[in-house]
Amino acid sequence: MKRYWDVYKQCLYSALLSASAYRMNFFVSSLITLVSNILFPLVTLLIYRAGASFSGWSFYEVLLIQSVFTMSSGLSSLIFGGVMWTTNHLIREGSFEVVLLKPLNPLFFIVATTFSPDNVGLFLGGATLFVIAIAHVSAIPAFLWLQFVVLFAAGTAVLAGLSLMMAAMSFKWVGNSRISELADSVLQFGKYPLTIFPKAVQALATMIIPVGMVGFFPASALLGRVQAADFAAVLPCFLFMGAGIWAYRHMIRLYEGVGG
Repeated sequence: MKRYWDVYKQCLYSALLSASAYRMNFFVSSLITLVSNILFPLVTLLIYRAGASFSGWSFYEVLLIQSVFTMSSGLSSLIFGGVMWTTNHLIREGSFEVVLLKPLNPLFFIVATTFSPDNVGLFLGGATLFVIAIAHVSAIPAFLWLQFVVLFAAGTAVLAGLSLMMAAMSFKWVGNSRISELADSVLQFGKYPLTIFPKAVQALATMIIPVGMVGFFPASALLGRVQAADFAAVLPCFLFMGAGIWAYRHMIRLYEGVGG
């Protein structure tokens, strides 16, 4: 385990050095990533400014959901965001065999070497929105913050699992670079209160593809709106991540190389 941690630290250090060597590219990339991912709070602002609303939710409560979603997306993108694109590129170029020859677990190697500092802007942007939203809600007791941390970790696990499943699809769907759009369509449900959707959608987004945990449930915990039964949704989140890991490793076992 110490060996893997040392390798990961070295890869992280190399990624940070690379970002610092090309600072303008880093800042521009971070800004573009941030702007392209936080436009939906502006839509929410327009909805409330027009006199409409999401039933039972104030503007800053919805902003809290969306800020948590953005932070979780930023954190997941930092760690796992490059896995799908790197896997797809290596398979398409016929060089995935080089990864298999490394004296490390292939999935760990790709995760470690695709750490993406460019996505730190997305996380910080979400954190800024989070602070603004928190400042406009009532005082939050310490035990609610503890619930938030647990649910936030579960939401990040969902995004990690989704990234790994998309990467696993790259082994068979090599020529399609739009796999991520499938995930983006599903994740849209995590940006808004689940209570505005039909019961069937709520169940799907809680227990099957638990995208509600990415933003809705952690924010609801801070607002004191989570029931004890809602924590049952934590298990599917980590099972979802486990399924992503299994799928990726299974596709590696089925991989036959360029000539397969």
